[in-house]
Amino acid sequence: MSVPELIVLNKPYGVICQFSAHEKYPTLKQYVPLPDIYPAGRLDTDSEGLLLLTANGRLQAKIAHPKYKLVKTYWVQVEGRPDAERLQQLERGVDLGDFMTAPAQVSVLSAADSARLWPRVPPIRERKTVADFWLQIRISEGKNRQVRRMCARVGWPCLRLVRVGIGRLNVFSLDLPLGQWQAVSPRDL
Repeated sequence: MSVPELIVLNKPYGVICQFSAHEKYPTLKQYVPLPDIYPAGRLDTDSEGLLLLTANGRLQAKIAHPKYKLVKTYWVQVEGRPDAERLQQLERGVDLGDFMTAPAQVSVLSAADSARLWPRVPPIRERKTVADFWLQIRISEGKNRQVRRMCARVGWPCLRLVRVGIGRLNVFSLDLPLGQWQAVSPRDL
């Protein structure tokens, strides 16, 4: 079987971004049973959504390296209520202590938008006394747990994080079910 140049996986919550066996978490090998393919970038175990995989080292570097400014789009469920000042903080960039984030594109999602997502398994902890809402955050960098840290820094703890897009690819236009993958062309990025 020949390996496609670029694969898109809709990674479920709780799956670790590695192919080698892990004692605690399911791995990518359980979802993409192809040889010699690697993630182009990472997606935390407790995050879901679009993950790109390739066997092409140059393509992997182009996707993952911040100098190429490939935009990543996240839908983030956070605790709290929308607040213009906090939204502006995220848009301007957030000092996370070890680095200052680049400016982000941020908007509040409607209930109809967030309803397009699949149910998370296991479901998030819901508290009737604590409000929550969804944000769309678009960034062209992607440091370790960056979106979660950005939201926490402005006072909105992250409940759920789903990467819905990388470049021009997104899980909705691909109609990609959770846990499934498909081959795409690098030109689609």
